[in-house]
Amino acid sequence: MNVLTLSWRYLWSRPLATALNLLLLALGLASMAFVLIARDQVDRAFERDLAGIDVVVGAKGSPMQLILAGVFHLDVPPGNIPLTDANALAQHPQVAQLIPLSLGDNLRGFRIVGTTRDYPAHYGVQLDSGQLWGEPMQAVLGAQVVAATHLQIGQAFEGAHGLGAGGASHGETPYTVVGVLKPCGCVLDRLVLTATESVWQVHDDMHASDSMDEAERAELKEALLDERDITLALIRYNTPLAAVSFPRFINQTTSMQAAAPALEITRLLNMVGVGTQVLRALAAVLLVVAGLSVFIALWSAVRERRADLAMLRLLGAPPSRVAALLLCEALWLALLACALGLLAAHALTAVAGDLLMAQQSLAISGWQWMPGEAWVPVLAFCVAVVAALLPAIHAYRIELHPFLNAR
Repeated sequence: MNVLTLSWRYLWSRPLATALNLLLLALGLASMAFVLIARDQVDRAFERDLAGIDVVVGAKGSPMQLILAGVFHLDVPPGNIPLTDANALAQHPQVAQLIPLSLGDNLRGFRIVGTTRDYPAHYGVQLDSGQLWGEPMQAVLGAQVVAATHLQIGQAFEGAHGLGAGGASHGETPYTVVGVLKPCGCVLDRLVLTATESVWQVHDDMHASDSMDEAERAELKEALLDERDITLALIRYNTPLAAVSFPRFINQTTSMQAAAPALEITRLLNMVGVGTQVLRALAAVLLVVAGLSVFIALWSAVRERRADLAMLRLLGAPPSRVAALLLCEALWLALLACALGLLAAHALTAVAGDLLMAQQSLAISGWQWMPGEAWVPVLAFCVAVVAALLPAIHAYRIELHPFLNAR
């Protein structure tokens, strides 16, 4: 037998001890890999959804709430802003583009967003089938929405009041599906897009009395024209210098609030970073415990196999080959633990992604490999080498005289 085969046989000659060491080492590596993968996936999701958005303008409130509600659609917006104020901002010399968003209804928990065609164009999302809306009460569905609702082009659906499932249904003003977006891995996958006028029409009909005739309903809509509002606006600057003055202009001279996504997300990731540091510390403890366990197992193996190792020496095996047996045994363990740890980390990330998808949250995939994972095999190799170093040296220095005298 060669060294690799013999070390494999030696490794599984003690199955319970090997299984325990393998479990400890795999858990440590899986914890470390999960932190790396999950953090990378979250960062990528934030980058995708924040791409090209310089500032979010909405009602006064929490800047973090404004970003989470307007960019990621994970929170409730602080309120509405007048349409006239938003139109005035669109004409500001420092504004290159303003995308209005109107919220308030949902389809089975998926938010219905009234906006313009600039919104899907901003993310570069293409249609999988159908077309974009051309008039009010036409809707385009994201990929996750289609997968959950099974709606098809031409079918009608009713929106429900509120941003979460369970609100009162707007039965008198149904939407018609006219298009389906291709999966983009961004926030649009979990949204229902329609014209801003659709949101206004739904709520106009909701406030109208059942006893009103068509003329009275038309008069009500005409009266509400001057009171139109939107929920918030996504703005792209005309020049990078606007980042210094534009938010201050909004916050100090208007009744609205401007929040910079990059600043708020940095704060959010710093808060989340405390949790990742705790997980890293736990993974490090597991790796240290696993390394000690492997060291004790190999040290005990050397003492138990002294006769076998001496026989190998008598048969002509050099000391380096005997020491390599112990080292290869630890490397076999590291290889198996690395494979199991990475598989477990990706599986756990996939489960977390499914849970987030079920809650219409961030899009996270568990089966995307990242460059940082290359450190996991390196870490497993280092733990194995350090744990096997002293036992291998002891095996290298084993003396043959006691066994020759005994014979």
